[in-house]
Amino acid sequence: MNEIILELSEINPREFFGLQNINIKLLKKYFPKLKIIARGNAIKAYGEDKLLKEFENRFEQMVKYYEKYNKLDQDSVEDILTNQSGKEESSLKPEDEILVHGVGGRLIKARTKNQRKLVELSRKNDMVFASGPAGTGKTYTSVALAVKALKEKQVKRIILTRPAVEAGENLGFLPGDMREKLDPYMQPLYDALFDMIPAERLESYIERGVIQIAPLAFMRGRTLDHAFVILDEAQNSTHAQMKMFLTRMGRNAKFIITGDPGQVDLPARKTSGLRETLELLKNVKGIGFVFLTDKDVIRHRLVKKIIDSYKTLEQQKKEKQEEKKSTK
Repeated sequence: MNEIILELSEINPREFFGLQNINIKLLKKYFPKLKIIARGNAIKAYGEDKLLKEFENRFEQMVKYYEKYNKLDQDSVEDILTNQSGKEESSLKPEDEILVHGVGGRLIKARTKNQRKLVELSRKNDMVFASGPAGTGKTYTSVALAVKALKEKQVKRIILTRPAVEAGENLGFLPGDMREKLDPYMQPLYDALFDMIPAERLESYIERGVIQIAPLAFMRGRTLDHAFVILDEAQNSTHAQMKMFLTRMGRNAKFIITGDPGQVDLPARKTSGLRETLELLKNVKGIGFVFLTDKDVIRHRLVKKIIDSYKTLEQQKKEKQEEKKSTK
């Protein structure tokens, strides 16, 4: 009697095996002549060599399905096991508009006209600037594009970065190790990733450097090859930082730069690198630009009203300043 041992890597066995091990029971039902034992993150099977090869093929299809859709329900397992051709493609449903399947099978896709434009520009250009107010989904959509590229092996790693303006990028005085110092400033990026990648796999990616999250200052001196790189909150980068970042681009790299030019937190005397660069590079071929508006806001309905109210306030301030100038 031959034996085969198959291990789950970066996959939660409880989710893969199913509630009350229903997926293991289905495997046993489909392969009645094999002795199948599931323990920890491994499955052992005993039996004839021909059946073991078929078992391994179906098991690998289940793993691929889980990795793509982040779920493995009973219907999906039955479809895989009863698929006569034994090919993975027939068990996977093509959904062109979906960027990635998030945790629990959540469908993540561009939801507004400008988000779809961002997706299209990313396909056609290696560098894209996405600017617009808070809540327009520019960061979330960009992270989804990065995860999609990693899953499809278009890139080898994802690099996410932000200017740590609140700490002045001088993090030494903060308590904890480097990751604990950085986490508060990088949390929005973690939030997006946790929606799209199961926790165990995400932790493994971070530990192995497949996904890197770091402040903008840490990009200095690097050449970013075979990577999907996102600079978030780019309005808070300085002239020098933006120039440094853009020149890190290496071979087979994708860059997306996101930010809100109307929400700069830099000291008054410093110029926003994003504002400057949007004007400087606007006619460069190979760079895409998408400008999201309050129509793209997909957070709570009140967010759009808040943005509109602040716009009105800013307009009133400008009018008062112009009125003062004209009376002098």
